[in-house]
Amino acid sequence: MAIDDLGKTLLISASGMRAQSVRMRVIAENLANADTVGLKPGDEPYRRKVVTFADELDRATGAETVRVKSVGRDQSEFGSRFDPGHPAADPAGYVRTPNVNMLVEVNDMRQAQRTYEANLNVVDSARSMMMRTIDLLRSS
Repeated sequence: MAIDDLGKTLLISASGMRAQSVRMRVIAENLANADTVGLKPGDEPYRRKVVTFADELDRATGAETVRVKSVGRDQSEFGSRFDPGHPAADPAGYVRTPNVNMLVEVNDMRQAQRTYEANLNVVDSARSMMMRTIDLLRSS
């Protein structure tokens, strides 16, 4: 593996870490707004956000990296709960609730953290290999 290949490895891992950082931020936003409902009848509650990734070719290095393609809105149905005293309750007494599933968000967060850590381990390994190579070149 040449030094150039290690540089590509760092570039690919860094792009993965950037993408996972955005994903974790969006998941945190979903978790923070899991109870955000409208202020008056007919208002929509918070709609869950989802991150879409895309492959991207870095023409300068020839490395294929990942980037965030878009942050969209989950179009699944809202939930509802019976709360006739709430200002956003409809005439039947139901309040529409966000389409955020805490279990799904926590699992997505764990997956994003593990992916981030895997990329970080690759960066550490590549950096260590570069340092060993430099040390070998100095000693010879």
